[in-house]
Amino acid sequence: MDFIAELTWRGMLHQLTPGIEEHLAEAPRKAYIGFDPTAPSITIGNYVQIMMLTLWARAGHHPVVLFGGATGRIGDPSGKDRERQLKTYEELDSNLEFQRKQMLRLLSAGLRGAAAGAMEADEAKFSVVNNYDFYKNMNTLDFLRNVGKTLTISYMMTKDSVKNRLESGMSFTEFSYQLLQGYDFQRLYEDEGVTVQMGGSDQWGNITSGTEFVRRNLEGKAYAVTTPLLTKADGSKFGKSTAGNIWLDPELTSPYEFYQFWLRSDDADIPTYLKYFSLRSKEEILADCAVIESGTAEFRDINAVKTRLAEELTERIHGADGLATALRVTNLLYGKAAAEDLHALDAKTLAFLGNTLPSFTVSEEVISAAPNLMDFLSEHTEVVSSKSEAKRAIQGNAIAINKIKVTDENATVQPQDLLHNKFLMVENGKKRRYLIVVE
Repeated sequence: MDFIAELTWRGMLHQLTPGIEEHLAEAPRKAYIGFDPTAPSITIGNYVQIMMLTLWARAGHHPVVLFGGATGRIGDPSGKDRERQLKTYEELDSNLEFQRKQMLRLLSAGLRGAAAGAMEADEAKFSVVNNYDFYKNMNTLDFLRNVGKTLTISYMMTKDSVKNRLESGMSFTEFSYQLLQGYDFQRLYEDEGVTVQMGGSDQWGNITSGTEFVRRNLEGKAYAVTTPLLTKADGSKFGKSTAGNIWLDPELTSPYEFYQFWLRSDDADIPTYLKYFSLRSKEEILADCAVIESGTAEFRDINAVKTRLAEELTERIHGADGLATALRVTNLLYGKAAAEDLHALDAKTLAFLGNTLPSFTVSEEVISAAPNLMDFLSEHTEVVSSKSEAKRAIQGNAIAINKIKVTDENATVQPQDLLHNKFLMVENGKKRRYLIVVE
């Protein structure tokens, strides 16, 4: 696979330095992308760059992940209109360790093009480095002599990350970020044989500063590649939903929410998402793009394209179990699930349903008394407004408990009916679903 050609047809190529095509054609190369651990998890916005590393590896090259254990303590000013709030060292170290484990799993899954699982066989195909190791034994004088002397102030002032912040104010701390990222490239060039740095288009200034470090200090030749910043069709930032960031940690964004993000995306965004994120063949991807771009496709055909993308990415990010959970929750919420689907959900997922469905909290004492179902529904929930309405609903075969229809007017609610000793799903008709939470 030709890496640059692959980026081109996918629409993922923004800028590159001259000569890189010839450089890549000569031999397998190493490239790196930096990730600062300023958030508790990797987000779907970061996944653009993870896809770059994945495609780099699939083209026969070696990807290097550089975690910013040092630069994360400074804060990258690129794309920011004000000074970042600095994180504590403890928070950054915790974030870095969590993201390191995520990255190993995500890259392994991408290299296999399948669900995440055992990663040992894949780790030899990529490297992970922490740039804190470059600086932990460097004192201020060493930094000023060996790093600070490399670039002139006038050169650094030409970078957009600096120019865009001059009026709003920029501390020397953030101004120095460009030097740190440049020195990172120099060290990776020396220590790891890395000759290419990649990133988003907002990183071009920092990346080309790194190529200058290699040229001036090592008399070497280094290269740069950037991707366009991905935005939605309406111009808003990619990677966010109405609820906020789409995280790649199931504790922060559930597999169901992740799956639904793709299904609910604007139709106009889907061709771009397919090209950026799908690992199916070029022919399959372009065929699905053509369905959307035709402007004449029916809803079911568009939905089928979205479903294929959602299933592929949910399985890759959250594994086969995560995809199964997402599908079960989707079916439950839209009335297509069976009792076994509900019983297969863990307590965490059921608790999430409590934030999605209308829910009611009752005490353990109420359930322990094994109340009559009609009394329970009318007195402790808003599933029905009265006992007589509950009776009519049962007679009309409308009430289901945990997906099982109730036909007995004398039915009771028993502690053993609870899922995970805490939850009870009640349905009144085909579209009204409720979750009872026992505390």
